[in-house]
Formats: sequence, C-alpha cells, structure tokens
Amino acid sequence: MSGGISNGQIAQRLVMVVAFMGAMSYASVPFYNWFCKVTGWGGQTSVATSGSDLILDRMITVRFDASLARDMPWEFKPLQREMQLKIGETGLAFYEAYNPTDKPIAGTASYNVAPFSAGSYFDKIACFCFEMQVLQPHERVQMPVSFFVDPEIVNDPETKNIQELTLSYTFHVAELPQDEVSLVETKSNPLN
Repeated sequence: MSGGISNGQIAQRLVMVVAFMGAMSYASVPFYNWFCKVTGWGGQTSVATSGSDLILDRMITVRFDASLARDMPWEFKPLQREMQLKIGETGLAFYEAYNPTDKPIAGTASYNVAPFSAGSYFDKIACFCFEMQVLQPHERVQMPVSFFVDPEIVNDPETKNIQELTLSYTFHVAELPQDEVSLVETKSNPLN
C-alpha cells in the first residue's frame, strides 16, 4: 500500500483519540466544578466572610433538602423544611446526620441552589459542607449553615422575581483520614 495509511497507523491514531477523550473526561469534573463556582451556574453558591450590609424589606423563602449518595449509609435530614427571611438577612439552619453503622465513616457534602440562576446570590458564611465530616459509630450530630441571600438578586432580570430558593445537600462517602484509620486499627487490634 503505497501512499495510504497502514492499519498500524490507524490503530495508533485511534488509541491517541481514546486517550485524549479519557484525559478530557477526567479533567472535565474539576473544570466543571471550577466553572460552576466562578459563574454560579448549576446552582453553585457563593462564600462570604460576614453578613450583608444591606437588608431589604422583601421576604424570600428558603427551603432545605437533603439526600445521600447511593453508597452513603448515614441518615441525613434538614431540621427545618423552610425558613422565611428578608433578603440580605442572615439565616441559620441546621441539618442532622446519623451514622447507624459500627464503624466510623467520613463524608463530604456537595450542594446547589435551585433555581440555578439564583445560586450565585446565595452566600454561605459558615457551613458544614466546607470540610469533611467524620461520624463515629452511632454518632448523631447537628450541623449548621449560616447564610444570606445577596440583595443584588433583585437587580438581575433573571432572578428579580424569585420568591423561593431550595438549598440542597448530598452527602458522599469520603476516604477516612489517616488518624481515624489508625484509631480504628488500634481499637480492632489492641495488642499492636
């Protein structure tokens, strides 16, 4: 075959395409998370160091939702289903998690706000979702989230008429930190 592409060259190109597609799919998750955090797209929230300086005389309802990833054995729920507050007013809500198993389990929470267009106006001041949570066997904890809805929400044509938001969390199993793994190993084999 003079001038044509050999079967070996075709196979090599196909392998390169598959490798490129695999690399792009691997990189897409962190890129997507970064994009959502920067733009607020997909309901990603913002982080604030303090409450709003401006409180409007307009109420908004915030609903709270909780779910678990398929492999997460915890029980997880909001302690209140909804809360009404003024736009710009700081709210404090609590979620409860319970580990019904006989071993410690670590978890991290992913979150979003619906409608998605309002995500960038939902500012968290403090949240259990900012760090990994480790629950010991049969431990029950209440975890706070402090937040406000940015008054700029009323100046955005897409969000100015929103009267309610839903804050949703999903807990996922995370790798147990090494100090917890060592503690479990020591308890299960006290002669070491």
